[in-house]
Amino acid sequence: MLPQVIVIPEALAESLRKHFPREWLAGLPGLVDRTLDQWQLTVDGKTMHGMASLVLPVVRPDGTRAALKLQPVDWEHEGEPVGLRIWDGDGIVHLLDHDQDTGAMLLERLDEHRPLSTMPDDFAATGILAELLARLTEVRGPEGMRHLRDSAKKMVADTPRTAIKLSDQDERNLLKDWAATVSELVDEPGDRLLHWDLHYDNVLAADREPWLAIDPKPLVGDPGFDIMPALDNRWDDIVATGDVPKAVLRRFDLLTEALGVDRQRAAGWTVARALQNSLWEVDGGEPRLDPIQVAIAKAVTSPRR
Repeated sequence: MLPQVIVIPEALAESLRKHFPREWLAGLPGLVDRTLDQWQLTVDGKTMHGMASLVLPVVRPDGTRAALKLQPVDWEHEGEPVGLRIWDGDGIVHLLDHDQDTGAMLLERLDEHRPLSTMPDDFAATGILAELLARLTEVRGPEGMRHLRDSAKKMVADTPRTAIKLSDQDERNLLKDWAATVSELVDEPGDRLLHWDLHYDNVLAADREPWLAIDPKPLVGDPGFDIMPALDNRWDDIVATGDVPKAVLRRFDLLTEALGVDRQRAAGWTVARALQNSLWEVDGGEPRLDPIQVAIAKAVTSPRR
């Protein structure tokens, strides 16, 4: 097969240089060539990318349209092919092939031009996402996959060291309060297979179903921990309602009902997600907590109005 010229998008290159060893980016063009040749793929569309992944629309030798996904294999991404095999296309993109050595994945082709985020009706979009999330979390997580128990323990342990980096004492106290909430949940972390990043841009229109999830970063744990991405995405729609707490709770109630989970427990795991996000941000140099994370944590834990 003749070499196919693929240009690495500069936004992806910049993200990879920031977060991963430079050797991986340097070797990416060669990896593209080898993988296309290995699976006898022909590129037939525009290069796409995420924060860490290069995605190429391709055609297999038998004419099947697919998507080739290449990304560094680290703690966040290593479970993706494992989770996709377990879900086997039930509510999520099909894994067609996988190279264990390089992490390359050949995926079912979905419609990248129609993410769920383009649906004008915010509540209808949330309902679709909730239904997919309920299907995905019906599955028990496998042995050996990263577990929410370990992540939660680390959050609690890291909080005192990170809290002192905040410039506001009230926010330091709030971060510690969140850690205290998480510490009460650690001993019952759950056993479901979680997507971990199911927001509106990670749901695409498809042929075999109206909508399918993509880009999981699987871990095992409580379904309540998977709710936050559906709360802090499309935030402009939340603000536009004029009543942020009410709008957050409208989404939260829809999601918890679809998942069939205890609402108070789900609120606790949503606080855990706010804590995790905040620890990352503060350790990355942010001197204040993200107001969106604070607003969500406050909304789901406040007494009902």
